[in-house]
Amino acid sequence: MTCLLGLASAATFAQKGELNNAQSEYDTYASLRGQKVAALASKANASIQNAKTSIDKASTNEKTANLPATSALKAAIYSSLAVDDTVATTSAPLFAAADDAVKKAKELDIKGENKKLIEAANLNLAQYKLTAGVKDYQNKKYEDAYKEFDYYRTVLPEDTNAIYYTALSAANAGDKDPKYYPLAISNYTKLLTTKYSGNARVYLDMTSIYLLAKDTTNALKIAGEGVAKYPAFSDLRKREIEMALQSGKQTEVLGKIQSAIANDPKNKELQYYLALTYSQVADAANSRAEKAKDDATKTKEHAVALENYGKAADAYKKAIEIDPAYFEANMNLGYVLMRPALDIFNAANKLPASKQKEYDVAIAKSNAQLDLAKPYLQKAVDLNAKSIDALTNLRNYYRAKLDPPHAAENKAKANELKQQIDALGTGAPVK
Repeated sequence: MTCLLGLASAATFAQKGELNNAQSEYDTYASLRGQKVAALASKANASIQNAKTSIDKASTNEKTANLPATSALKAAIYSSLAVDDTVATTSAPLFAAADDAVKKAKELDIKGENKKLIEAANLNLAQYKLTAGVKDYQNKKYEDAYKEFDYYRTVLPEDTNAIYYTALSAANAGDKDPKYYPLAISNYTKLLTTKYSGNARVYLDMTSIYLLAKDTTNALKIAGEGVAKYPAFSDLRKREIEMALQSGKQTEVLGKIQSAIANDPKNKELQYYLALTYSQVADAANSRAEKAKDDATKTKEHAVALENYGKAADAYKKAIEIDPAYFEANMNLGYVLMRPALDIFNAANKLPASKQKEYDVAIAKSNAQLDLAKPYLQKAVDLNAKSIDALTNLRNYYRAKLDPPHAAENKAKANELKQQIDALGTGAPVK
């Protein structure tokens, strides 16, 4: 009997020896992993292969197969092999085995004695899925990318990159299958509860997803929340204004901006956004006037446009009073002052030859309005000589200005500005 017990103990020891050997080889690999020196890298590779050989033996022996340490170590070893293997056909089975092993290890490791190995395996599995997700995303396989990133996020639920990548891939996958839009929103919403550095952009992305899902109500709601938290983020503020105008809620946006100005009257950005809102209201009215089929509607909409261009000009001037070198305010002020002049100019050119007197009056009025705009148009170019918008606005001034004594000079300046615009690479020569 003593002899039989001795044999049984020796067999058990032998199998635990395989487990111990797997641990030792894995530890060697872990200490050398990532080494650039060829000899050390070779040693690391040999160690992880030896670890695999030993853990495979321990995993198939009835004495050690169901030990928590066996599953945890197998998960760590196989996940390491999967991450190191760059060939999908050979790495996928390794990943699957590691995934199964880590699940089993979590079930068996009641005392938490193998926590470090399980965590190491999880990190490897997350890295594997992250790498696969990036590749799928780059290849525009957004649905596959979502699945990869979502696994990554499940392993590391508080990792902001994991949440962001999952949301981003879901948003892109939604272009083909709208069922992904709620998944994108869910992950973006989670991201907003973290300290993610790009949360201002997240609010903007969420408005886009809501709009794609035809949910304007929530798009406006999330934009409002974002603007309240990030009032200086211009893209989000513009998006809120655009959506409000399209939804007939410009009064609400104007009220919010005016309330903010009352609390912070020296904030140039708030004055700028107030002006921008009025300007967009005016542009929308002009657009309606152009589409109107009766003169009464045209006249009414033009009046709305002129009123709001005037309000926009006043707000832009206040922004410039706060900061005379405010490029966007100078450029836009020049535009809102010039736009009515261009409308008058274009209308005058449609008059029949028999209405020369009316034409002369209109051109004089257009010229006077253009002269109000010129200082700001020129200032914008002075502040940013590489802005195509600023150069184009100033060129339009010289093209619309009818001043016979200086006609040749104005034409030359317009041509010079055209050359500058073309040199900046607009894609096609300016006409």
